[in-house]
Amino acid sequence: MKFALFYEIPVARPWTPGKERAAIQDVVEQAVFGEEMGFHSVWTVEHHFLEEFSHCSNPEVLYGAIAARTSKLRIGYGVRLTPQPYNHPVRSAESAAMLDNLSDGRVEFGTGRSATRLELEGFGIDPADTRSMLSEAIDHIVGCWTEDEHEFEGQYWQMPKRRVLPKPVQDPHPPIWSATTSVEGHYEVGKMGVGLLSFAVGVPPEDMIPRVEAYHRGLADCVKPKGKTRNERVVTFTMAHCAATNDQAFEEAEESMVWYPKKGAEQIATVADYSREFREDLGTYYYTDDVKKLGESGALDSINFDYIKEAGAAMVGSPDRCIEIAKRYEAAGCDLLFCLLNPYNIPHEQVMNSIEHLGKYVIPELDKD
Repeated sequence: MKFALFYEIPVARPWTPGKERAAIQDVVEQAVFGEEMGFHSVWTVEHHFLEEFSHCSNPEVLYGAIAARTSKLRIGYGVRLTPQPYNHPVRSAESAAMLDNLSDGRVEFGTGRSATRLELEGFGIDPADTRSMLSEAIDHIVGCWTEDEHEFEGQYWQMPKRRVLPKPVQDPHPPIWSATTSVEGHYEVGKMGVGLLSFAVGVPPEDMIPRVEAYHRGLADCVKPKGKTRNERVVTFTMAHCAATNDQAFEEAEESMVWYPKKGAEQIATVADYSREFREDLGTYYYTDDVKKLGESGALDSINFDYIKEAGAAMVGSPDRCIEIAKRYEAAGCDLLFCLLNPYNIPHEQVMNSIEHLGKYVIPELDKD
């Protein structure tokens, strides 16, 4: 199993002068150090309007800065939002291809459809359209990458024959991934024949097992993959913080690792009411109603640091403890583990120390290539 740096880029209040700038620039420094410490890749989200939670609305600019200062670290869109009007497929194809050229073929292209009211409503998107938009967008993006001239007449986008430039360095194109949360969504990702980005926070590693099984069922039912080649790798996600001792890691991470899953759940829950403004049936966002009910019942309040530690719902602790939890992810079927290094308010120096401990002690125990 390999390891990736993963970022939301939170900026906790109060927003003092320079704090946002420092948070963004710290990610570049951490990525450069992550390459030195043996991380496979760095990935960030694309989010809009999510104050404190994520100040990462235009990540491809960040990727260019990272590409210029690294040589081996792969650079992942985690994810590029595909519904319109977030990103036109042609612009997505151009963005990733330009980065692939700048980085000498180091792009990993993750796709997703969004799961917060602030974003969907802010861009005027009907949640019922997002899955079909994602599917159509990937087809257009692959066509732009792989055909000398490409044209399309889809449900959501149309384009007369054009030569979309530049073309990516990787042949036939960068690896394609898609993000999901629900078990049913894992099956759908597999059915597309693309890599799995499995996002579930605040749950133990073993919660992955039915999700990976659903993904593999989808792969078995995949007749025609979305890309020119199949990507059958599995990524999952965990909050991560490693220090010399358990006590040090726990003290440094507790606030952030409790704040993040609660805040994330609150945001996901908002989609249920927003979807009902269009229709009663929540469709593929049915899981947001489950999260909403958990919040209303007070169950989310039970997410505390003791639970997170006991369940292994975060890879937090000394190197030995992090190795133990990482091996549980590997056993559950994970090929690449996204390490969310700063869920909320962990200082830069502590994140750098965590990267060093993960690189020196944890990565060598699992990444044997």
